[in-house]
This record gives sequence, C-alpha cells and structure tokens, in this order.
Amino acid sequence: MDLITLTGEPWADYGLIDSGHGRKLERYGNYRFIRPEPQAMWAPASDDWDAHGEFLPAPDDEGGGRWHFTKPTPREGWPLTWNEVRFTAQTTPFRHLGFFPDMAPVWDWMRGRIDGMDTPECMNLFGYTGVGTLALAAKGARMTHVDASKKSVAEGKANAELSGMADKPVRWMIDDCGKFTAREVRRGKRYDGIILDPPKFGRGPTGERWVLETGLPGLIEDCRALIDAESRFLFLTVYAVRMSALAIGELVRQHFGDLPGKVECGELAVREESRGLMLPTAIFARWSRN
Repeated sequence: MDLITLTGEPWADYGLIDSGHGRKLERYGNYRFIRPEPQAMWAPASDDWDAHGEFLPAPDDEGGGRWHFTKPTPREGWPLTWNEVRFTAQTTPFRHLGFFPDMAPVWDWMRGRIDGMDTPECMNLFGYTGVGTLALAAKGARMTHVDASKKSVAEGKANAELSGMADKPVRWMIDDCGKFTAREVRRGKRYDGIILDPPKFGRGPTGERWVLETGLPGLIEDCRALIDAESRFLFLTVYAVRMSALAIGELVRQHFGDLPGKVECGELAVREESRGLMLPTAIFARWSRN
C-alpha cells in the first residue's frame, strides 16, 4: 500500500509560522501562539518568536499543562473563517485552540467526493466543535454529528450559528460514538460518507470507556456496515503517534477492500510558512469510490 501525504497549506486565518526544538509557532487570525511539538526535532528558522501566549506542558497528574500569556488574548475566543465556515478559536486547557487546522485538506477532499450529489447523507464521529461537519453541510450534505461531550456539541451549534448555517440539516448528537454507530447498524441506516477522528482515550456521556487500540477495529467494522457500493468515502484520522499509518490502512482495507474504489493511507502535515518545511501531525486511512 502506497503512503501519501496530505499537506495543509497556510490560509488567511491560519498558518504555521515556524517550528523547531520541540515547539511550533502558529498564527490564528491576529493572534500568535507557541505550543509543544515533539516531532519538530530540527532547529527553527528564527530564535526570536513573538507570541501572545505559550502552552507550557506538565505531567498529567499536574493537569497536563497551562497557558502563559504575554499579551492580551480574548479568553472567550475570537472568530476565524475557513471558506464558508466561521468558527470560534479559543485557548483550551488541552493545548489546542478549538479546531485542528491540519484537517483543512481533509475537508477539501471530502467536499470533492460529494460534489454533484443531491443531498448526500454523511456522519462525523467524534465531531468535536463541528468545523468538518459544517464544511460538508455547506456543500449540501445532510449531516449527523456525534460527540460524547455536551460542551463540544454546544460549540458546534454555536459555530453553525456563527456561519449562518443554523438551518442546515444537521443532527447534533451527544452520544458515545461506538454505541451510536452500532445502533445505526441495527436500524439499517446507510451513509454516503463517514469521517471519524477517535481519540487515544475517552469517556462517553455515561462513563463509557474508549481505548483506541481495542475500540477501533469494531468501530470500523460497524462503519463498513453503514457504507455500500454507492457510498463515496470513509476518512479515519489518528493522532496517537505510536500507531502506524500502515496499520490503520490495512484495517480499513480489510473491511472496505471489497468495495469499488481504493484504500489509501499516509500522514497529515502542515507546511511551514517560513521555509516550506512539512511538519507531520497525524496519520490517516481512507476509502473512496472512484
């Protein structure tokens, strides 16, 4: 199986300015932040980084880290735009800023798969704050957005309002993704496209325990039951760095290899603005109909 790279390019409201020595400097609209990045093993282009804040990591038993701000930063967040989608960026306790900018080429790719369809039915599992959901809804997809976090689903709805998409056909579901998908299989549902971005560890709304290595095979099997030969895509991203792109690629190929189309796997990366260097961020596997 060939390995490919999907590279996120800078856009007006986001860019990877510089990286190196285990950190990265990014711009989010008018604000700049420094975050830890273990895979940035090289030297940065500049030693003089001017940022509004930096996330300082700490052991999990000490809370996992905290933000240190050197310039005024809106704690309630500020709006950003990607194509038709407007959403709120915010410095979260989990070191990220309320969305994953390396997913931009994935949003473009999925939109291309459903281009020309009349109201495709798509699902976003572990959908977080809904930027991917709204990227597809903007192109006419009827969406099912599933996340175990009530806060994340509320933020997704707020982003829909901010984007002027509150009237789009989106089911906002607060649920355990594994249990919800299994119920959809029993209901005989089908989807034209599924995107899933499972965490390494997680908890469902009623305490369900999610572990990536043990939960992912069954979840992919259920996703296959919701996809047929007329469907268009499945896209799986994994941010657990100890797992191989080939491993998840073979898992997807085992379940989707009987369908027309192709299975591919590889890495997501973001291109650095200063040097064009590519910073790897995650691995992925995908199936798409030709």
